[in-house]
Amino acid sequence: MTANAVLSPVPPPRREPPSGVSAMVRMIRESFAAVEPRADEVAKFFYGMLFSIAPNTRELFPVNMEVQRSRLLRALVHVVQMVDRPDDLIPFLRQLGRDHRKFGVVAQHYEAVGTALLAAIKKFSDSWTPAVERSWAEAYAIMARTMQEAAASDENPAWWPAQVVDHQRLSWDLAVIRLQPEYQVPYRPGQYVSVEVPQRPRLWRYLSPANAPREDGVIEFHVRSVTDGWVSRAIVGHSRVGDVWRVGPPMGRLGYDRRTGHDLLMVAGGTGVAPMRSILDDMAQWGENPRVHLFVGGRSREDLYDLENLQRIAMGNPWLTVVPVLENERGVVGAEHGTLADVVTRYGAWADRDVLVCGSPAMIRATVSRMLVAGTPLDRIRYDPFTLD
Repeated sequence: MTANAVLSPVPPPRREPPSGVSAMVRMIRESFAAVEPRADEVAKFFYGMLFSIAPNTRELFPVNMEVQRSRLLRALVHVVQMVDRPDDLIPFLRQLGRDHRKFGVVAQHYEAVGTALLAAIKKFSDSWTPAVERSWAEAYAIMARTMQEAAASDENPAWWPAQVVDHQRLSWDLAVIRLQPEYQVPYRPGQYVSVEVPQRPRLWRYLSPANAPREDGVIEFHVRSVTDGWVSRAIVGHSRVGDVWRVGPPMGRLGYDRRTGHDLLMVAGGTGVAPMRSILDDMAQWGENPRVHLFVGGRSREDLYDLENLQRIAMGNPWLTVVPVLENERGVVGAEHGTLADVVTRYGAWADRDVLVCGSPAMIRATVSRMLVAGTPLDRIRYDPFTLD
């Protein structure tokens, strides 16, 4: 019952599962592929069924359900893509289970969601059989159990109250916000968190901290308003110092393990630079670091809003190289020109580097795909599932 959208840009290759599991996976994928073109109808039916059989779940969701319906199907797409990759799926579901505590989700809700989900897929499927139903029921039971176990074992708060202490509007659609949480939020550099703002109750949005954890607990976020983005537009245009936000549990696998000793490649589009900044902020506290190349891109110079800060970090840290990339403004001196996918692969395959990619889903998909073609090993590339406002 995810209340946030996820999108997996480039599914990794799959190991061959046992034949019984393989048949179950095939039936799930085929039945889902048949209903996916009618995604909006499926989502409407699902929520109608859920609120009918469990009316108390309605209060867990925002008043406006339009955004929520699209989030459900994107979340399902992500899970279906990973259904035969338990090493990836289980950690994701555990994070999701811990994250869902902030909504007040309890065990009975999972049962109602499962009933509504199977009913929705069955209604719009042309090839629903008892075997397909069993496959979906077994898969959902594993998902629900994993999420519930993770939620039950988490000793952290379901969310942290945090007060806005600074709001700087850099342009009409971009703002930097700093929060002072009441208690330290235990995130790692590169991770993301969900936030709920008073202007949009029960609408949570994922944001990446742009700084490493600090002793005073202050967290910096970079937020660009998105077309039809209920939460991002409210944050950029209407957040005020003194507002109290809710911050959900940390999630994600972006980060750097210095024990590997590997050099690092970072590719960031737009506000995707925020988690890279967080990692660099942490690395700058060490005396020695591996080589880091950061490609930061946008359509215009205005999109590279944090470039001066990044260049200032690079001047004091010779291990860091910052390469600005512009798609449209080809006359700008000192920048590479083209898409991030073009420019990064123009430099080579980066086969000896750990690679971190962050930006819009389209940018991640294009960049990772091009890097794979160029010869970058998939197991060296990391990116997170992403949300749209």
